[in-house]
Amino acid sequence: MSFDKEFYNQASAEKLGWDSKWFGVTENDDRLIEAVKKWQRARSLKADGLVGPMTFRRVWTEREAQISSARAAPGHGYESAPLVCHEPTIVHNGTHYPIKWPRVVLWDELDGLTTDPGNYSSYAGKEPRKINHFVNHWDVCLSSASCANVLAKRGISVHFCIDNDGTIYQLLDTQHAAWQAGGRLWNHTSIGVEIANAYYLKYQDWYVSKGFGARPIQEQGQVHGKTLKPFLDFYPVQLEALKALWAAVSEAHNIPLECPTDKHGKLVTTIDSRCVRGEFSGFVNHYNLTKRKIDCAGLDLVGLLDAAKEL
Repeated sequence: MSFDKEFYNQASAEKLGWDSKWFGVTENDDRLIEAVKKWQRARSLKADGLVGPMTFRRVWTEREAQISSARAAPGHGYESAPLVCHEPTIVHNGTHYPIKWPRVVLWDELDGLTTDPGNYSSYAGKEPRKINHFVNHWDVCLSSASCANVLAKRGISVHFCIDNDGTIYQLLDTQHAAWQAGGRLWNHTSIGVEIANAYYLKYQDWYVSKGFGARPIQEQGQVHGKTLKPFLDFYPVQLEALKALWAAVSEAHNIPLECPTDKHGKLVTTIDSRCVRGEFSGFVNHYNLTKRKIDCAGLDLVGLLDAAKEL
């Protein structure tokens, strides 16, 4: 009988993306079955040792609630006795993955930015979401906190924000589909980031007065066959944070560090049919999906992605 349960749990783990370490053991054997039974008994569930839909949903929800208070070693699930890890991480499906950036704040931490229930498509307790691309946005806001407030008022969402000082905020487990790319296909197959940048030159004095310093000015931003009027560009520290985020997401989700290019290897600065059909795997700007968007014009995806590969 234990063999049948081992086989069932192996199939369940492969389908749903859980790990034996979630129950404090390392292998899928009789010890896992006993550990699952113990876990089930403690929660008044049927103690059959099988990680079925009800058991999986319960353990997934518990893990999600402990994201910051009990960080596990990067790349692994929570142990029966949670490990403390001070290395910055991003989170997918309740599991921490390392990121080589010193300032990362998760949604349930003291200074975290959150996403309201109902403003995203929940994949809690479901099979791991199939993700093949990452979408870059600028938020046209003065800060990431302001961006999060605007998103909440609009009833939409995003997974990450990068603030003026380079702080990366994760607002939502990437297992969930954020409503950030504009279409159901794009939302459900992507991860998104909003990079703080008010865009218009009139806000330059605000950044200086708040101690961030003057933003670079982008004068050659081209999109959809046009050159845009000069606008505020990203701070260098934001681009460094962005590269680190790309590298971490690529590692966690096996998304290639590539972007849409033409036959000469130059960045595509308008919609790309592969992106529109959801067939492109890599990192894209929002304008690659629709002509209604111009973000992030001027962002050197080719050069930045080459640098991200070194991370």
